[in-house]
Amino acid sequence: MIINRLLRKNMSPARIAGFVLSNFIGLAIVVAGVQFFCDVRSIYADDDSFIRKDYLVVNKKVSSANTVGGDAAVFSEDEIADLSSQPWVREVGRFRSVDYRVTASVEAGGRGMSTYMFFESIPSRFIDVAGSRWGYRPGSAEVPVIISKDYLTLYNFGFASSAGLPQLSESLMGGMPLRLRISSDDGSRSGEFSGRIVGFSNRLNTILVPEEFMEWSNKEFGGGNQEPGTSRLIVDVSSPGDVAIAPYLESRGMEVAGDKRASQASFLLNVATGVILGVGIVITILSFFILMLSVSILMERNREKIHTLLMLGYPLSEVGSPYRRMIALTCVLALTLSLGAVYGFRLTYIGQLEGLGGGGSVWPAISAGAVLAILTSVFNMVAVDRRICGSWRLRR
Repeated sequence: MIINRLLRKNMSPARIAGFVLSNFIGLAIVVAGVQFFCDVRSIYADDDSFIRKDYLVVNKKVSSANTVGGDAAVFSEDEIADLSSQPWVREVGRFRSVDYRVTASVEAGGRGMSTYMFFESIPSRFIDVAGSRWGYRPGSAEVPVIISKDYLTLYNFGFASSAGLPQLSESLMGGMPLRLRISSDDGSRSGEFSGRIVGFSNRLNTILVPEEFMEWSNKEFGGGNQEPGTSRLIVDVSSPGDVAIAPYLESRGMEVAGDKRASQASFLLNVATGVILGVGIVITILSFFILMLSVSILMERNREKIHTLLMLGYPLSEVGSPYRRMIALTCVLALTLSLGAVYGFRLTYIGQLEGLGGGGSVWPAISAGAVLAILTSVFNMVAVDRRICGSWRLRR
């Protein structure tokens, strides 16, 4: 109590208020940036767990020159090599297609249907399916399949309603047996397989099978003809929103399959969040130096009192306790005010954002603010202890 009374006399409320204000502003910006990112990210998040958002599917534009009698819209080896050499490209993979006929049949609600279909494959390193759910052992009767979600939508809201068939959810469709019949073009070779749907894709408008199955089945049932040219590529890019991608593809008659706006918006969201967090962290660092300067001035004013207390035998930790307590209280106050301001502001937009499919956890933002507040407190307390220890050595 005596130490507190002696050392608190020269504490300037204005300097403490200045630190609390600057730290409040910095923490509020950081917490708001992290929270808004968490709330908005789900709107643009890609829910294809087996296809990363950094992958783009690229194809050549079909023009009048590619119509019946013309050349197919395929990539030449020089075009693939040039694309692979771009600085924003990590890796390029090729789509491969079947060289035989495929018929699929399924039963739903006591009624069955069958249709001609096709298969494509991409290198297995581009597919992220856990464990043994993906892959194929030659001769096996079961084939894992990934289907475009658009196909299920067309069935549910187009074919099923007109044919009197029940609509199917993804989980139900994934548990239904899919019978596949494969035959060569001349009908001399055929085989029966069971398809196992392991996922539905929003970004791949195709029916994917493992690369191992494609190689084996083309040899087993294919016509032995020369493999057709590559019409589509899957490209691993450094960032889907890179401004260099669109001009390059446009100048070479290429285009990205699907809607690119979600990837671009996600890229811009990451950039904006990074800028906001950077500004907030800079302001927080400045507030750290403001507090450290205020404590240093205060300790300089109390230098004689600190020396006297140390000479009287008071422990170093006890002499520094008023300053450590002040640092902790001001950091907690700044954090509390920033959290209250941010989540008060969040209430003004979260209702509309949830209607768009947004909304996220509040804990990442709270954790980010708490970590910054703790670091600011710890560094300042360490500075106080070092200064007191320096004063004690100097006095001796």
